[in-house]
Amino acid sequence: MTNYKKNYNLNRPSFLETCLYLLLSAWSFNAVAADDEKPKVTQLIKTTTSWDGKQIVYPVGQPEVTGLLVEIAPGKETAWHSHPSPSFAVIMEGTLEVMLKDGRTKRLQAGEPLIEVTNVAHNGRNIGSTPLKIMVFYAGIVGRKLTEEEK
Repeated sequence: MTNYKKNYNLNRPSFLETCLYLLLSAWSFNAVAADDEKPKVTQLIKTTTSWDGKQIVYPVGQPEVTGLLVEIAPGKETAWHSHPSPSFAVIMEGTLEVMLKDGRTKRLQAGEPLIEVTNVAHNGRNIGSTPLKIMVFYAGIVGRKLTEEEK
């Protein structure tokens, strides 16, 4: 009978231990590298006035922030309306044209910010050939409508 003697070196790590060590080392290196990378911050807009030049005034009362995604089909519009509270928008997709009753207009493309007019009637139109998506945030107060239809 052949006697095979196994030679164990207790000071030498096994293949499995080596793989586990390399895997954990790579994971911890990536975790440290990710922690060292700072988030990229891009200021979209900073202003004290809306796009019509009027001073932004916050309403008095219990603050309530609301975020909406507004979608408008090509060629369609919002109808004339106003907002009693300040709002900030970013065009996510498409092209928006906003018109005031005095004839002033503003055109915005995807990625552009807008400080909407407050207490001023305006109409928004999708002048593009694709759906328009607008992310809007309102700095309103509890119990107050965000939008009022123009009569």
